[in-house]
Amino acid sequence: MATFFVEQFGCRATQADGAAIERQLRERGCTFARSAESADVVVLNTCTVTAAADAQAREAIRKLHAANPAIRIVVTGCYAQRAPEELAALSGVSHVVGNSHKPQIPDLLAGEPHTSSLKNFVPAANLLAPILTGDIFEQHNVLVAPVLGGEGNHTRPTLKIQDGCNNRCAFCVIPFVRGKSRSLPPETVVAEIRKLANSSFKEIVLSGINLGAWGRDLSPRHDFLDLLKQILDETPVERLRLSSIEPLDVSLDLILLFASNPRLAEHFHMPLQSGSDRILAAMRRWYRTEHYARRVELLREHLPNAAIGADVITGFPGETEKDHAATIKFIERRPFTYLHVFSYSSRPGTRAASLPEQVEPHIIKRRARELRSLGEAKSAAFHASQSGRTLSVLTLRHSDSRVPDSTEWTPGLSSNYLKLRISGTWLLNLLMNVVCSADQQTLAMPESQPAEPILL
Repeated sequence: MATFFVEQFGCRATQADGAAIERQLRERGCTFARSAESADVVVLNTCTVTAAADAQAREAIRKLHAANPAIRIVVTGCYAQRAPEELAALSGVSHVVGNSHKPQIPDLLAGEPHTSSLKNFVPAANLLAPILTGDIFEQHNVLVAPVLGGEGNHTRPTLKIQDGCNNRCAFCVIPFVRGKSRSLPPETVVAEIRKLANSSFKEIVLSGINLGAWGRDLSPRHDFLDLLKQILDETPVERLRLSSIEPLDVSLDLILLFASNPRLAEHFHMPLQSGSDRILAAMRRWYRTEHYARRVELLREHLPNAAIGADVITGFPGETEKDHAATIKFIERRPFTYLHVFSYSSRPGTRAASLPEQVEPHIIKRRARELRSLGEAKSAAFHASQSGRTLSVLTLRHSDSRVPDSTEWTPGLSSNYLKLRISGTWLLNLLMNVVCSADQQTLAMPESQPAEPILL
């Protein structure tokens, strides 16, 4: 049987899709290759949230084809849904598969007739239709069922319980390539989490394109908070983490649930996008800075040591130096623990693509640099604030075997999203209490040191 490799790009939801593809190919008898270069088939699971994400995928295709022209490259994901013809024209690409047809990739590789050619592409002009017409690129409003298994070599599996988005932020192309919001039924979510927990996974990450919207499309309608309570009541999962959640979905009741249950990771990633109300309105975001600030205040009041992360877009059309300064000031005044900074790039079909006053690239680059510097300072301050505290940490595998002295420490992730080095060599996927140090480069020590480390 063919050997394969899945190369991932993009968000947690996309990574969960990639994990599903990997498991399905394994079940069909395909063998997972140690690297993309050594595989017969490489599945590129793409992102299209920015122009940089598109460029990254194209560069990966070029490098793969140059290194081994015999590799069959299958491109799927959001970029494949948005611009199939563009990807199909690249040397080395044998198939391009839209988001809704990812489950057909095993059939495609097995040579099934209904997915074996690159014909009937959806024209780019039709991409904004709620349901596309065509064959393999048709955007069905369904949610692909989850597949049991971790994401690649990761210790923390991601379970995608929601897909699509009904919002229409001016900058975002994702609703057009993911479709309307749809949710897995609660009984399916609970059953999958129970399977993962019974397979010895300690931490499970819930993901979605708009996670807080889970359940609103179901009949009868369900509530995300009730789902979390059901998971805690009916499964043995030791730690549950949310990938990202919109600020207005972070209610006081949700915060109080997290504060009352140590099985819920103290980690909230809430997209901010801008600290200027004028730009938030232009972006068609449905909150203002005062609403966001109130969520941060409630989090700090009830979860004083929680991680609070944010996405920030710089260079949105019409953003002035005054708007940028307002974003800097908003972030400086609040206890963020990290930032994900995105340089605005025009996405085809979005409202922002046709707006006047596009910001010059060199200005965007400078503003992004300033925001990233602020984010680094916030991260360092948060880590220092945790010095001397005992944290619950999950041991992870080394992402790079070439790390110097890697046999003397083990990477770990705390409930509040601190990435730590734990003194000693430990089995991965262990939950242990460690005492945090002030310096990120200093090893965290287990709270109660056993006589001997547990060898990997």
